[in-house]
Amino acid sequence: MPGLAANDNSPPAAAPPPRRLSSPLPRRAPPSPSPSTSSRAKPRKPASAAAPPPEADESLDNPDLGPFLLKQARDAMVSGEGGGAARALEFAERAARALERRGEGAELELAMSLHVAAAIHCGLGRHADAIPVLERAVAVVTPPAPEPPAEGEAADDQQEQQPEADPRGEEWSLAAFSGWMQLGDTHAMLGRMDESIACYGKGLEIQMAALGERDPRVAETCRYLAEAHVQTLQFDEAEKLCRKALEIHREHSAPASLEEASDRRLMALILDAKGDYDGALEHLVLASMTMVANGRDIEVATIDVAIGNTYLALARFDEAVFSYQKALTVLKSARGDDHPTVASVYVRLADLYHRTGRLRESKSYCENALRVYAKPAPGAAPDEIAGGLMEIAAIYEALGDLDEALKLLQRALKLLEDSPGQWSTVAGIEAQMGVLYYMIGRYADSRNSFESAVAKLRASGERKSAFFGVLLNQMGLACVQLFKIDEAAQLFEEARAVLEQECGASHPDTLGVYSNLAAIYDAMGRVEDAIEILEHVLKVREEKLGTANPDVEDEKKRLAELLKEAGRSRNRKQKSLENLFGTNAARAKKEGGRRWSNFGFRS
Repeated sequence: MPGLAANDNSPPAAAPPPRRLSSPLPRRAPPSPSPSTSSRAKPRKPASAAAPPPEADESLDNPDLGPFLLKQARDAMVSGEGGGAARALEFAERAARALERRGEGAELELAMSLHVAAAIHCGLGRHADAIPVLERAVAVVTPPAPEPPAEGEAADDQQEQQPEADPRGEEWSLAAFSGWMQLGDTHAMLGRMDESIACYGKGLEIQMAALGERDPRVAETCRYLAEAHVQTLQFDEAEKLCRKALEIHREHSAPASLEEASDRRLMALILDAKGDYDGALEHLVLASMTMVANGRDIEVATIDVAIGNTYLALARFDEAVFSYQKALTVLKSARGDDHPTVASVYVRLADLYHRTGRLRESKSYCENALRVYAKPAPGAAPDEIAGGLMEIAAIYEALGDLDEALKLLQRALKLLEDSPGQWSTVAGIEAQMGVLYYMIGRYADSRNSFESAVAKLRASGERKSAFFGVLLNQMGLACVQLFKIDEAAQLFEEARAVLEQECGASHPDTLGVYSNLAAIYDAMGRVEDAIEILEHVLKVREEKLGTANPDVEDEKKRLAELLKEAGRSRNRKQKSLENLFGTNAARAKKEGGRRWSNFGFRS
């Protein structure tokens, strides 16, 4: 977590862009401010029956008790003796009660005791218990929002009013900033990224008011918040924040500083995800030059992998191979042959050779990576291994080995299913498994996998993303195969609403859902609704693709049949679902090697 009074010069975590993964960006578990005492939640000990309730504990009236208990809590956290975290939590909670009794003048110490208690909850894996504690902490020290101007009073300038610094001093701003950032981290660990980003934004606002908008510490928070936006695929917001961080660091840091290099790596990731590969390449090259000048060989190798990815996106295959091989040599020498970063380069080479039709080399590199993932070096991160397994599964899927792809995804799921903050990645794995089940005809398993993924995304607040809309459409197709018509219609309707909002009514993904919705309405006897949708789809496709396109011809035939049958009244011949969705099913088989986010769509 970036600090109000200290810089963090470490480079940002470089998550692979979504075009190379069949799931959303992997969740980066934000650094928890809590001590890592245990990864598994422990039951809390019941309060002793002999202990008096807080209201009756007269010892809490001692003005020196709160600070003393807070010190005891910190010492217990550090030493780990005498009950460890449980004893530290008891001290922190009792300190908070004592300081709360003191009232005015003890707010900062009260907030600190609440921060400590929340950190202990997080260390015990009880992140949900930490949320109300942190909300109470920020309420204690955050100044109230200014009242809006009275009706009829207009501000002299129409520009947005800048936040004002806390008149009580920088120490209060530090406490509020730390609380909001810690609360954001805790929400992120629970997969609640919308709430997390809102908390980070509040922390950034408080920090800018206290330090000014051009302070280097503000740049660190901007980059931190930009990374959170990247995780939720909000690349426009991420780009604005990253540019601000880059401008501040160029203003205050020495030329070609490590801070600037970190900003450029993140900016390259954002531009790559937005399809601006030339812009991404420029930032990566500049970041690489900085790392070379500072003797950071491993960072240079990591950037070389990103440069290879960008060359691959630009179809500059020879240059991509050179960058990958250069990175592979350095990483093998520095980290050993069994390190996951070495395996990740094998995966990139496997993807490249698959794209260029050299399937034997592609499969060989997949096998090399799998050998590393089977026995990784000690300390390897589970999410890094799971991400590699997902990418290899996508390659095997493209090669037609669906059973092996499913096995790899099941391994990846097992690695992450109990990890906090990884719900979105787990949802991506389940969605990819749902597609594979669909392709091999296991429709019930397909629907169940999609349902689990949808539930996780709803719980984590990602129900408004394009990814979520695509997933709803896939689940609807599985329901069609199971003849769950009403459920399929509800899913297609929700997918349409999401994709219209996120992508627009003319986007190919949205048109694909329209086409599926028209088919389901026809099957339900809602012919007029189906005709209205198909007329819109046909109009858009003719404008974008021309009248001679095969997809346009398909829509014309479907619309002509519906118009003809609409005049038959009760004698209308019922169509089977198999015929109604025949075009989608045929195209799905042809596109078995494509990523799941496009599977089953009419394009």
